[in-house]
Amino acid sequence: MKEAYFAGGCFWCVTPIYKMYGVDKVICGYAGGDEENPTYEQVKHQETGHRETIKLVYDPEKVSYDKLLDIYFANVDPFDAEGQFIDKGFSYTLAIFYGDEEEKAIAKSKLDKIAADSGKETFVELLPYKNFYEAEEYHQDYYLKNPEAFEKELIESGRKK
Repeated sequence: MKEAYFAGGCFWCVTPIYKMYGVDKVICGYAGGDEENPTYEQVKHQETGHRETIKLVYDPEKVSYDKLLDIYFANVDPFDAEGQFIDKGFSYTLAIFYGDEEEKAIAKSKLDKIAADSGKETFVELLPYKNFYEAEEYHQDYYLKNPEAFEKELIESGRKK
């Protein structure tokens, strides 16, 4: 099993899509900041330097890192420097936390292609993996625990179009 870490804006919104593609676990959390064990309120209020991030635990024999990145880019707006959809602020900005030079090269290649194909600047940071703190339990599998609230979030955020 391998792990991948992607900050894609609201972690609730990007969780369920990965389970459809053979990822074993999708865990909501916070990554990249200096504060140990940050809380949702701290991260949401931009107090820690963390981004809302998902940790993917996957079998590379079933789904490749390359495919995980394709799914990521299909579900975010790489041209928004301020956050994602209605969620604005640093904690909602995009980042790929790579675990090694191979992951970094794959992600950079995809970002370069997106920029070249669109003629636009992308705002996705490529950062070495530093840390990941699991979010509070009520955030995990939010879409299953709160389906109506989740659907409302997708619609109001502009993600469901």
